[in-house]
Amino acid sequence: MALLELRKVGARYPGSRNLALSDISLRLGPEQLVVVLGPSGSGKTTLLNLIAGFALPASGQITLNGAPVSGPGADRGVVFQQDALLPWQTVLENAAFGLALRGVPRAEREEQARRQLALVGLEGFEHRNVWQLSGGQKQRVGIARALTADPSILLLDEPFGALDAFIREQAQELLLNVWQKSEKPIFLITHEIEEAVFLATDLIILGGAPGRIVERLTLPFGRRYAAGEPVRQVKSAPDFIAAREHVLQQVFQAHHA
Repeated sequence: MALLELRKVGARYPGSRNLALSDISLRLGPEQLVVVLGPSGSGKTTLLNLIAGFALPASGQITLNGAPVSGPGADRGVVFQQDALLPWQTVLENAAFGLALRGVPRAEREEQARRQLALVGLEGFEHRNVWQLSGGQKQRVGIARALTADPSILLLDEPFGALDAFIREQAQELLLNVWQKSEKPIFLITHEIEEAVFLATDLIILGGAPGRIVERLTLPFGRRYAAGEPVRQVKSAPDFIAAREHVLQQVFQAHHA
């Protein structure tokens, strides 16, 4: 059963009659990690904003757990490319922030926040100031904050785009561990092809202007890592390289089209 479903969704650019997306249909089920990839201008961020409820579709319908998406909600946890943390709060306070807004008692919200910080590898960092953290650690706090609110799905908007290659690979491994242990379906957009192929159980390639789905792929590599295969072994395997090159070709074709 799909938790999230988009049916023939179209979207316009703000203040414009031009379409940003056209005829987008997809489903996100309980054990999926859906990644959306495409060239600049293909509507990736617009699509995430529609699912998050930050914008409304011009046509079609988006439902979550059977109910129409009509605005932002706690049932969708969002992690942005920029960490969006509150610099005057500690790591623990940032992780618990969403629950504080909902009026959850302090002891309860801090207990939940501590569990999620441990899940993302930040146990012992609870009382650090945000400015004391690295970029990768800040993104971990953002993921913990999104998970603390116990959303139905997790939405990530190019969360590792500002990280260097080594830290980025660690962050990819972390995300797969979080996906496996939290049992939360994930919807992620990225412009990085190897990242998309590695993480996705289901890869959606967008192209065109307006953005349309040009290909859908079911991929095994993230599940293989989650099952215990080392990351470098996964990424150096012939089938991974072949999939990466196929996706690269499709993205280039979408860009030139």
